[in-house]
Amino acid sequence: MTSFQREASLRRGLADSTDRLYLRPLGLTEGEAAEAAIAAGHAVRLAGAARGFSLADLYLRKADGRILAVTATPAGLRDWAAAEGLTEKIESWLARLSMPRPDFAGLAMDRPQIMGVVNVTPDSFSDGGDFLKPDNATRQARALAEAGASILDIGGESTRPGSVDVSAAEEQARVVPVIRALAGEGARISIDSRRAAVMAAALDAGAGIVNDVTALTGDPDSLDLVAARQAPTILMHMRGTPQTMQNDPDYRFAPLDIYDYLEARVEACLAAGLPLSHIAIDPGIGFGKKVQHNLQLLSHLALFHGLGCPVLLGVSRKGFIGKLSRGEEPKRRVPGSLAAALEGVRQGVQMIRVHDVDETRQAFAVAQAMAG
Repeated sequence: MTSFQREASLRRGLADSTDRLYLRPLGLTEGEAAEAAIAAGHAVRLAGAARGFSLADLYLRKADGRILAVTATPAGLRDWAAAEGLTEKIESWLARLSMPRPDFAGLAMDRPQIMGVVNVTPDSFSDGGDFLKPDNATRQARALAEAGASILDIGGESTRPGSVDVSAAEEQARVVPVIRALAGEGARISIDSRRAAVMAAALDAGAGIVNDVTALTGDPDSLDLVAARQAPTILMHMRGTPQTMQNDPDYRFAPLDIYDYLEARVEACLAAGLPLSHIAIDPGIGFGKKVQHNLQLLSHLALFHGLGCPVLLGVSRKGFIGKLSRGEEPKRRVPGSLAAALEGVRQGVQMIRVHDVDETRQAFAVAQAMAG
């Protein structure tokens, strides 16, 4: 069990050379208030958007597993770092947190984008069987695009807890006709798959993005494939497999553990030749996490901007919503999905993966208008 200790203030000797250091932006503002605070030097811009942070949690993970946490202003962090010889580490973190994100697959990352889910499967947790026929899936995808989805995420295999594997041939047969039809209409499509052969067939059919729940670890050929194709890729964290991921998952501290994992996967992609501009990450809400892990991640989403690439959040209709409420079935979890999505946007998440596009777009419109 990790020992977590919150410090009252920054002090000399808090860190040593073996510590892992992390910054979690706090004191978030957006719109006109953020621009004024940034201009006055009271806040740091977050991910190049009209959003800033005036405080940050500094986490120090000790070699013995302890975690020390202390809240400070960016100016206070810089002063402390200068005294401790940690200026390079702090400035590197602040630079990654603040730098503008380039367009991802042709989409601007200075505003939230909506990814609409189309499951061409008989057994997905929320809409399994609804869109198994290609014509039904294509009609649903068109409706999601009309409602405001800027990406259509097409998947042919359920990865819900306990799901049954399908063959690559079956998965490919489900998704390729749908992708080909939509690509011919100019849609921006991601392929939700963990198999290199399916990714390749989808890219050939017109998909432009790879969305892999295994962060390119599920198939030994997938990393080389996306690097060779220079395909914009979303790396998601999942512990175990869909069959095993909910077998008592445990973490030392979920946000930092998952940050470390995704950092390593980003570095693997860079080493393979995929540039940072072609990488996005997803902390994987619900994939090998208990309710408390999901809540920790949702409260620490801004931490993941430290990876320097766009963040995707997928919370739509997920099981933790029912567990926090009254056990509602998936299609009755829309209000909870919207609450979690809005928290993601508040913390600067660039993409939200949802089933209910029209409702999400409306919630975003109202929230953005209120923020100025």
